[in-house]
Amino acid sequence: MRVSEKAGRFTESVIREMTRLAIKHDAVNLAQGFPDFPAPEEIKEAACRAIREDCNQYAITWGAESLRVALAAKMRRFYGLDVDPERQICVTCGATEAMFSAILAIVDPGEEVIVFEPYYENYGPDAILSGAIPRFVTLREPDWSFDPQELAAAFNDRTRAIIVNTPHNPTGKVFSQQELAIVADLCRKWDVIALTDEIYEHMVYEGEHLSLASFPGMEDRTVTISGLSKSYSVTGWRVGWTIASPALTDGIRKVHDFVSVGAPAPLQEAGAVALAQPDDYYTRLTAAYRERRDLFLPLLEATGFRCFPPRGAYYVVTDISGFGSTDDAAFARWLVTEVGLASVPGSSFYHRPEDGRQRIRFSFCKKPETLRAAGDRLARMRSSGLRPPGSRGS
Repeated sequence: MRVSEKAGRFTESVIREMTRLAIKHDAVNLAQGFPDFPAPEEIKEAACRAIREDCNQYAITWGAESLRVALAAKMRRFYGLDVDPERQICVTCGATEAMFSAILAIVDPGEEVIVFEPYYENYGPDAILSGAIPRFVTLREPDWSFDPQELAAAFNDRTRAIIVNTPHNPTGKVFSQQELAIVADLCRKWDVIALTDEIYEHMVYEGEHLSLASFPGMEDRTVTISGLSKSYSVTGWRVGWTIASPALTDGIRKVHDFVSVGAPAPLQEAGAVALAQPDDYYTRLTAAYRERRDLFLPLLEATGFRCFPPRGAYYVVTDISGFGSTDDAAFARWLVTEVGLASVPGSSFYHRPEDGRQRIRFSFCKKPETLRAAGDRLARMRSSGLRPPGSRGS
């Protein structure tokens, strides 16, 4: 029996595959971006309280009122945006579903979606399943900047949307005001919708996070996407959202209704508590991740990885050319099976796999002792003389 042509054009998630390998080989998992430390007690207690109070049936399809009101208040507080909780918000099963439902609702088959690469691996299958045609614009090391002329050349009469992920997975890039202004100008010129994945909005170590919806003329042509997963350390809860104009939200809500019906009701109630956290919660969150970044990167560099220091999010892309390996996937599998450390091969973030053959991504959203354990395994690799397959001296 065959599967659809669409399903045959992409593989299962490489990131999630690396987690399965990490479990199998008892490796330190720095592949998938989930914390190994507890979520805040206040938020967990809010979820338990909602369950005990029997908030266990369907919420309103497009989101519990308490969460939508809390989200509108948060957007006003952080970005100065007035959002109507009744007409401009759709609560989804994570930011992943938010992006997929938004693309399905906005882009017709054959229309083009611009994607910066390297890109979070879900964006490619999202475009394929929706029938959209992705056009890729490259972010280049060491600061992951884009060529404004290359970006401008990607826009045309068939362009319907552009995906902007800031802070960025996998690179940790934080798009600057000047860069976002270029994107906004092109969106206005070509009547294009911006789909902004801002799930790492509170993890910025250099620069500042700016929401594209706050730029002149962009409020009604931006779909802002985020969720509880990263900022509140609850990646398994799967509560995300879109914020957009009433017209775009109407379409997203219809798609969302038939994709997932609704997000978990008790966890939405807990989400309202999470979004009301005081400013010092986010200050402490950022500081803790900065400390993890500054702990982990020297451990990688001491082993021979060349790091491109992230300015946001909780990932680091590394160059493995110093090891002499020509195959990032083989290198990553060897790192799991022989060293006991899981990462993600860089080729999974590019539409042409060869562009990522010398790249490996690590996540550092772990306890300091987990990162030190990873460093210990890397140190043993270095001292024992272990070499990856296909490298010089192996």
